[in-house]
Amino acid sequence: MKKFTEKHWGKLLGMVMALFVFGAVLVTGCTSSAANETKSSGSGIPETTAAKAHGTLSEARNTPVVRAAETVGPAVVGITNKAVARDWFNNIVEQEGVGSGVIFRSDGYIVTNNHVIDGAREILVSLSDGNTLKGKLVGADELTDLAVVKVDADNLPVAPFGDSDDIVVGEPAIAIGNPMGLEFQGSVTAGVISALNRTLDIQERRVKLLQTDAAISPGNSGGALVNADGLVIGINSAKIAADGVEGMGFSIPINTVREIVSQIMENGRVIRPYLGVGVFDKQTAARAGYQLNVDHGVYVQNVRLDGPAGKAGLRRGDVILEVAGEKTDTIAELRAAVNNHQVGETVEVKFLRQGDTSTADVVLEAVPEN
Repeated sequence: MKKFTEKHWGKLLGMVMALFVFGAVLVTGCTSSAANETKSSGSGIPETTAAKAHGTLSEARNTPVVRAAETVGPAVVGITNKAVARDWFNNIVEQEGVGSGVIFRSDGYIVTNNHVIDGAREILVSLSDGNTLKGKLVGADELTDLAVVKVDADNLPVAPFGDSDDIVVGEPAIAIGNPMGLEFQGSVTAGVISALNRTLDIQERRVKLLQTDAAISPGNSGGALVNADGLVIGINSAKIAADGVEGMGFSIPINTVREIVSQIMENGRVIRPYLGVGVFDKQTAARAGYQLNVDHGVYVQNVRLDGPAGKAGLRRGDVILEVAGEKTDTIAELRAAVNNHQVGETVEVKFLRQGDTSTADVVLEAVPEN
């Protein structure tokens, strides 16, 4: 009798692995043929495509997460930003970044984050069916970090929008997007709504966001945050990445998205009021290498003479303390105070000039397009 050597064991294991692979192919083929069957569960809950493809799912498995992924998943796209930059030797190099987007109109309109498409020389949109189309920027809003992209296509799947004012803390939250790039396109993670109306200061912007512990990673930006009813309640935008911090992701509420997208579709941009001043707070002054010796307010570095503040008499060297009774100790606070009002409104601006406190009535105007 011949002894079993390592060589024999290798052949035997190879045959077993081949059987496993062949078996997997057979199983896949069988389940794909079942995709054409239409069944309904005894509970009356419509079965998902997954249920049809893999046999009947039990009620326990046919969860809201499964149904939400089926409803919204096809409308979540990958967005590739091809930009041009210069390296250390001043050579032109092409950079590429990937994010996510959500189709909100079947004729090819997609909402995403501004930072996903910022600086793009070319935008490519990867659909859930595998097709890739060129995208065109319709408009963007840096303040809310939102943008609208258009592709030339019709009859695209559309994600239904919900009502972010109706959200409660603790309810399920499902994030759908492309974490770490298109190789993980359409990834689904689940958690809960951790908090509402979180106010964050991000790059001199003050924004109100939804907080969730559903895993959000680079590449998820611009993707959908979905509730258990399969409705989009937010556009994923940011996460806190720090040592010892886990499960702190943030999404732009969908009601804010509706308003911004509506203005972008109508005007190509968002029309907001402005003062017409360039200002420093202590933090921005320090980054520029200056020391700002004021305890409160923001320092006016320059004034647009034909702007609202210039017309009202403010000038360089003034320190703006309040706008319409709201303290303005940072640039983010100043922007938020101005944005709480409408173009054409008159607001009282309290400022400090050479040690004396004064006020001026400023009529807010729309930010110029340039």
